[in-house]
Amino acid sequence: MSATAVLSLAGVTLEYPDGEGTLKALDDVSLEVPAGRILSLVGPSGSGKSSLLAVAATLIRPTSGSVTVAGTDTSALDDAGRTTLRRGKVGLIFQQPNLLPSLTALEQLVITDRLRGLRSPASFTRAMELLDLVGLSAAVNKHPHQLSGGQRQRVNIARALMGSPALMLVDEPTAALDHERSESIVKLLVELTREFGFGTVMVTHDTDFVPLTDAVAGMRDGRLRSGLPADFGRVRTE
Repeated sequence: MSATAVLSLAGVTLEYPDGEGTLKALDDVSLEVPAGRILSLVGPSGSGKSSLLAVAATLIRPTSGSVTVAGTDTSALDDAGRTTLRRGKVGLIFQQPNLLPSLTALEQLVITDRLRGLRSPASFTRAMELLDLVGLSAAVNKHPHQLSGGQRQRVNIARALMGSPALMLVDEPTAALDHERSESIVKLLVELTREFGFGTVMVTHDTDFVPLTDAVAGMRDGRLRSGLPADFGRVRTE
């Protein structure tokens, strides 16, 4: 793993039982994502994109190969250790924001610190700063039903930043948005990746915005197929 990489997958294979045989969701995938860079991951449904995110997030253990996040070899961690790593080093942004209806935008962020066992006035200060950063300073006391789809996704992004992640994993952030809001969300993710210096992997079907990111990798049948620039990170394909 290179000194600047925040995510390294080396020879990762993920298999599931499939009738009398097995299905390879990931097939010998190797990838490095450096700090401060954003990678678009594209491919048809069932190609392995979501499986790659789940393995990178330590939500699923690979059948073989190694996953290193922010310098930690996750294969050496038990379930509790992986949960601790995920809470401290990984930001997750899902297609649906899944905001809690009873909480304001500010409270959506603060509760993430409470789940980490942190109870401090500093949580409110940081939450306010992050909401301002994503353009929602005027909406901190609004509930999800009072926000547009784009605003809810911005709350989702700000919430993922509360833990100061080294790695950001983003699953179809523009799927439910129109073109204009989609572009603004991708541009925001690019800006935040630069400003905070984390590495980002963004799964997307919307190739219109891929040129905004640093590089693109394609997946098909569990294999990574890519022509990433040499200075982005290392990708091995067969």
